[in-house]
Amino acid sequence: MIPVILSGGSGSRLWPLSRKQFPKQFLALTGEHTLFQQTLERLVFEGMDSPIVVCNKDHRFIVNEQLAARKLECQRILMEPFGRNTAPAVALTAMMLVNEGRDELMLVLPADHVIDDQKALQRALALATVAAERGEMVLFGVPATRPETGYGYIKSTNDALLPEGVSRVEQFVEKPDEKRAVEFVKSGGYFWNSGMFLFRASRFLEELKKHDPDIYDTCLLTLERSQQDADTVSFDEATFACCPDNSIDYAVMEKTQRACVVPLSAGWSDVGCWASLWAVNDKDIHGNVSKGDVVIQDSRNCMIHGNGKLVSVIGLDNIVVVETKDAMMIAHKDKVQGVKQMVSTLNDQGRSETQNHCEVYRPWGSYDSVDMGGRFQVKHISVKPGACLSLQMHHHRAEHWIVVSGTAEVTCDENVFLLTENQSTYIPIASVHRLRNPGKIPLEIIEVQSGSYLGEDDIERFEDIYGRSTPVERGVSVKTIAQ
Repeated sequence: MIPVILSGGSGSRLWPLSRKQFPKQFLALTGEHTLFQQTLERLVFEGMDSPIVVCNKDHRFIVNEQLAARKLECQRILMEPFGRNTAPAVALTAMMLVNEGRDELMLVLPADHVIDDQKALQRALALATVAAERGEMVLFGVPATRPETGYGYIKSTNDALLPEGVSRVEQFVEKPDEKRAVEFVKSGGYFWNSGMFLFRASRFLEELKKHDPDIYDTCLLTLERSQQDADTVSFDEATFACCPDNSIDYAVMEKTQRACVVPLSAGWSDVGCWASLWAVNDKDIHGNVSKGDVVIQDSRNCMIHGNGKLVSVIGLDNIVVVETKDAMMIAHKDKVQGVKQMVSTLNDQGRSETQNHCEVYRPWGSYDSVDMGGRFQVKHISVKPGACLSLQMHHHRAEHWIVVSGTAEVTCDENVFLLTENQSTYIPIASVHRLRNPGKIPLEIIEVQSGSYLGEDDIERFEDIYGRSTPVERGVSVKTIAQ
């Protein structure tokens, strides 16, 4: 059995903590480790192969870092240039496996869910395996115990041809209103759709080809044109762009006659909104969940998340307060599904706060925006030992670098030199430059930018060890641009 971990999406309902470039699966929301790390760790047991991870190409280095931090392994990372929902991601994975003669059971699951009961999960997997070995397409359904309006539902029915404990999918139901959700819980036989599946690779492809041939054909061509090596696959962007955007549910599971449900009673949550996160975290005697430097007075059933500043609340009930360095979100707990619409509104306004945190992670380390004005920006830059930034140039800004700790190797046009603690240098506009950490401890510098335009897209890359696009790849030489 091969786990296929789907690590896409932006987790917009958990904004401002979750952002497009650092979404919720990479955050430690329910403990010391991230949701992504927890997902992989619960799959380490006998009979389970190392996973395949499908992620956005921009998240590849975050995935690698989080794997290394917990000494976790994955057999392959499949990189999407952009999201096309779950059906294409799973189709490409299945095609790759079948092409390699590995027609195995695929356990498909999101990277950002919570499951508390490991033994219950393994029992459900054992039952699902019996059904999947017979050619069934298994969906793990969470028994609907309360009227949730944020989940899709599955209505099941008995089928004597299925193993005991497994039921046939009768109907998929979209997220209901409160009245219908109450009816579903009262009537019984309804499950929440967990978004977790088990089926054989060839079975999924057979059903996909029958029910959504456009996705099948486009994915087949995408894989043929994709760049593959031992441990990564980069999907061909031009071909993948032609692929329909569709989920496993819509493309296959709602149309096939082989869909069945295995109950999953394992403390599952998709942590899909702030109310869900409040529900799965430990609470004080008044039902409050808090994280960070938080002081609560005369408040009940609240979710208060601080991220540096002191956050004090008085006299609140069922309120969510989330503070980050550059944004604050306050909502009634019953209205947190509206956060997604708020993110959409902010995107329409061109706000950067939905994309990145002030601290932005890069393959070489990270940078944190400390201050910004009309023609200046101050950053704290941290470079990992042995890492280096790309050889680059800016057309509209100059930079001053001050070393706080560690040793910096600086390239500025034809000059290469070392800087140590408390030393500084100046990078003029249009100079070809690079920063490298040749030492064994992190390099910490303060960068002061000044100029008419300070956007991150004012960059020309000439060399980059991380495979990001460079002018050389577009047929322009380093020498030509440097001149």
